[in-house]
Amino acid sequence: MPGETGNLEAVSEATNADSSEPTSGNVVPVRSAKKSLAVNLGVYTFARLALVIVIAAVIVGVGLLFGVEVPVLVAAIFAVLISLPLSLLLFKKMRIRVNESIAAVDEDRRTARADLQSKLRGEDGKK
Repeated sequence: MPGETGNLEAVSEATNADSSEPTSGNVVPVRSAKKSLAVNLGVYTFARLALVIVIAAVIVGVGLLFGVEVPVLVAAIFAVLISLPLSLLLFKKMRIRVNESIAAVDEDRRTARADLQSKLRGEDGKK
C-alpha cells in the first residue's frame, strides 16, 4: 500500500508540472480552436435558420398572392425540406470552416491526451 501513495504523488506531480508556467503550449491553441469552432458553428447555424425563415416567408407570401392561406407550420415544414439541399450549396464555405474547426479541436484534444498519457507514464521529455 505505501507504494500506491508514491505512485499517486508521482502522477500528481506529472500532471501539475506545467501548472506553474503562465502559458502552457497546449492551453492557448485549445481555447482558440474551441472559440473558433463556436463562432463558425454559430454563424453556420444562424445562416441555416435564417434560410428556413426566409423560405417559409416566401411560401406564405406566394400563397397570399394567389389568395391561398398557407398555415405557418406547413410553410415551416416545406421550408426545412427545401433548405436542406439548398444550404449545402449556398453555405459550402461555412460548412468547410466548421469541419476544419472540428478537426482542429479534435487534433488539440488528441495532442493533449497523448501529452497527458506520456506524463502519466513518466515520460516528461526532459533528459
